[in-house]
Amino acid sequence: MVIVESPAKAKKIASFLGSEFLVESSRGHIRDLPRGAADVPAKYKGQSWARLGVDVENNFEPLYLVTADKKSTVSELKDALKEVDELYLATDGDREGEAIAWHLMETLKPKVPVRRMVFHEITESAIQAAAANPRDLDQDLVDAQETRRILDRLYGYEVSPVLWKKVMPKLSAGRVQSVATRIVVQRERERIKFVPASYWDISATMDAGAQADPRRFGARLVSVDGAKIATGRDFGSDGRLRNADVRPLDEQEARRLAGALADAQLSVSSVEEKPYTRRPYAPFMTSTLQQEASRKLRFSADRTMRTAQRLYENGYITYMRTDSTTLSETALSAARNQARDLYGDDHLSPQPRQYNRKVKNAQEAHEAIRPAGDTFRTPGQVANELDADGFKLYELIWQRTIASQMADAKGTTLSVRITGTAAGGEECTFAASGRTITFPGFLKAYVESVDSEAGGVADDAESRLPRLAQDQPITAAELEPDGHSTNPPARYTEASLVKALEELGIGRPSTYASIISTVQERGYVWKKGSALVPSWVAFAVVGLMEQHFGRLVDYDFTAALEDELDRIAEGRQQRTKWLSGFYFGGEVGPDDSIGRAGGLKKLVGSSVEQIDAREVNSIPMFTDDENRTVYVRVGRYGPYLERPLGDDESQRANLPDDLPPDELTAQIAEKLFATPMEGRSLGTDPESGHEVLAKEGRFGPYVTEVLPEGDKSKPRTGSLLKSMSLDTVTLEDALKLLSLPRVVGTDPDSGEEITAQNGRYGPYLKRGTDSRSLETEEQIFTVTLDEAKKLYAQPKQRGRRAAAAPLRELGDEPDTGKPLVIKDGRFGPYVTDGETNASLRKGDDVESLSMDRATELIQERRAKAPPKKKSAQSKSSSSKSAPAKSASAKSASAKSTSAKGAASKSSASKSTASKSGSKSTSGKSTAKSGTSAKSGTSAKSGTSAKSTASKSSTAKTNGSKSTSSRSTGARSKSAKSDETASSQS
Repeated sequence: MVIVESPAKAKKIASFLGSEFLVESSRGHIRDLPRGAADVPAKYKGQSWARLGVDVENNFEPLYLVTADKKSTVSELKDALKEVDELYLATDGDREGEAIAWHLMETLKPKVPVRRMVFHEITESAIQAAAANPRDLDQDLVDAQETRRILDRLYGYEVSPVLWKKVMPKLSAGRVQSVATRIVVQRERERIKFVPASYWDISATMDAGAQADPRRFGARLVSVDGAKIATGRDFGSDGRLRNADVRPLDEQEARRLAGALADAQLSVSSVEEKPYTRRPYAPFMTSTLQQEASRKLRFSADRTMRTAQRLYENGYITYMRTDSTTLSETALSAARNQARDLYGDDHLSPQPRQYNRKVKNAQEAHEAIRPAGDTFRTPGQVANELDADGFKLYELIWQRTIASQMADAKGTTLSVRITGTAAGGEECTFAASGRTITFPGFLKAYVESVDSEAGGVADDAESRLPRLAQDQPITAAELEPDGHSTNPPARYTEASLVKALEELGIGRPSTYASIISTVQERGYVWKKGSALVPSWVAFAVVGLMEQHFGRLVDYDFTAALEDELDRIAEGRQQRTKWLSGFYFGGEVGPDDSIGRAGGLKKLVGSSVEQIDAREVNSIPMFTDDENRTVYVRVGRYGPYLERPLGDDESQRANLPDDLPPDELTAQIAEKLFATPMEGRSLGTDPESGHEVLAKEGRFGPYVTEVLPEGDKSKPRTGSLLKSMSLDTVTLEDALKLLSLPRVVGTDPDSGEEITAQNGRYGPYLKRGTDSRSLETEEQIFTVTLDEAKKLYAQPKQRGRRAAAAPLRELGDEPDTGKPLVIKDGRFGPYVTDGETNASLRKGDDVESLSMDRATELIQERRAKAPPKKKSAQSKSSSSKSAPAKSASAKSASAKSTSAKGAASKSSASKSTASKSGSKSTSGKSTAKSGTSAKSGTSAKSGTSAKSTASKSSTAKTNGSKSTSSRSTGARSKSAKSDETASSQS
């Protein structure tokens, strides 16, 4: 019996093994540490360590429990084990896969021989080679993963309660999660402190004469009288010049110089031409795949990994959790042969290329991510078998792998200086630069995207200059004074955050996607477009951690922890000794480690009482006109503004949830203070004599009345209508809202009162328990009894009412061609293509939402949607077959039936699969189809990077999506760390 993690993987592997093998799925992790007190068995509840799930007094023995949803799976696996004579544990080949294999062995307690079967791609040759060469379980790898698991539990369950007590309930801390949050917060702090500087220069359009090609080109003023003109890079984050030797230009001087140069004689003062060479990019590893898919495909890290998991499990790519950029000899040969066939010998590198990494904690353990197999299938050949996301990601991986073995791109760069004397006597120098690609090499197959947030120029971008000679006269056709302003550092995107974590050596490639998802789910980070924006809660948590647990969020310390875990994996460090030192204190780790400072338990225990909750939850922002410090306070129910007024009094105001921290200015603060938390007084209700206030609440703006002191009755309240705003609502408006529900009249037939009300889902009529929707909010106040009777006389609409007009039409989605519109729903605005609805997120604005962002939201929602139910026929064909290890399974008749029958093709993870069945599904017939010829032809024409794009429409509409099962991956919900679970303890 072979056990793998996921049903999709089991089905694929079963097709490559003969009838002597039974392939089963564990459906991910089968057991884990208890997630909360309720999970702890009764016999352990009284133990001091029970809340941790780790017996810290007894060699850090973990308490592992089979999770409730896996008990039936474990029972099925135990039953199947009774029918076999050997067990192969074929979980993934990394630390976590090794740990899953160990958990299976510990839980199933097999009485048959157990071996470890390891492979890094799911192809027939790889699976059969792995089955023929099993090994023993690697206990060092298991120890390393279990240490990581226990470490994360201790970290999360010791530190998180401090956050609950001092900041806000239900928060969580984590070894990598907290550091990732700190990185995002630190960038926002830089943006808050940033002081923009303005500077000017002159943009020129030069004319080289009628014989030049191109005749006109752009240039920019770079020096005056030998002094360099200040540019953005010459200013610091405080808005001041870093270098006193440069000359800043203001608007007045720039305009004066432009005028003085209008009739100046200009000539070429220098020409410098250099050869340009660009090497190909390395094949993908996990982090670079996430970065490039984010830039090029607008995929989130989570979406990229889910798609890659499906491609791997269905045999299209190699294992996708790796930090190696090396290629096997087989892969090198396949990539080079395909590059030669598609682009010719002149575009192939002279020698095979291998890429070595220069990043902290790199583990060159596995191969790079590449197309699976000894020969690579082109995107055109797999288009009909993949869904849209799968096709896009496979194409990206295929292009990058082929390009890695191609020749360097070559060209020339040209730098020109043009000098002239202005009317005022100043010698002014302009600069122009150009780049020409003379041989595209690998750029013919693949060009890496540029991070739009950080700027930059694509490697295939060209800017041509004419052939110029020294002292050649030049005419300035246009001289335009040009003003600029320095910009704060760009916020992190998912791609740039992954890059930062990798460069700092923090975390592992397999954890990046889950960490980025966790910091968003916990409310520490939210997205504004593609940018990651920290919340005020994140500021408070990071501030607390920096002040009181500085080592735990120190970048170097966190990277050093990875080194120590690597030592355990290599067998150079004993797991229990290291955990004891880390938790209780001891001689483990570098000089400034947690262990040498007394251990985690002492650090947390000794710090709690010293933490001033008000201090850590107070973020000073700026001073107002009266020199009073304005603070953002993080309270139990969210952040708010506060400033002192004297005599122990203060003024408070609510903070909008969607206001990024760096956009909170003194002007915005004054506006918020103008509508204080106690509300804006609208006047007095003439009937009751009560004051009426307009207030901003957690669920939106509303009006309410102030009851006399001692009055225990509930004050009337009313939410503002969509047509109203807090700034403009009047007393008359408020009294109308407070009068609701309005009695329309009495139904003469039933004698029941009919009222008009404003509810969560909009305006409606109510008669007893029977309700009817109204079309507009205005009807609440105008609908008559006769109109109400007519509405009730009509049958109640069980389905939807006529669709309201969309708030905005965006155009057709590039991938599907379906029109995208933004509509207003009961839970707020959402974007839809008619089939899939995706709510707009915090930071998304109806008026400014781009097509790219709308497509990202729709595609993420599609990816998370549950798979469509299979038809009765498909259910029956994939139903469980009995474990076939009986005598009949080995008989000739059984083998022949298995080999010939179509059932072997559709058998699920528990079916026995024949080799002949595997051949019919391996896709060889597709490889012979005309798509490969088309791909090759277009590739040779120089448009290969886009040659397979025409196939994407096939991939989206073809009905054969079953080959790339919607399984999110057996490990996507596994307990990789306690960074996502600690708040539930």
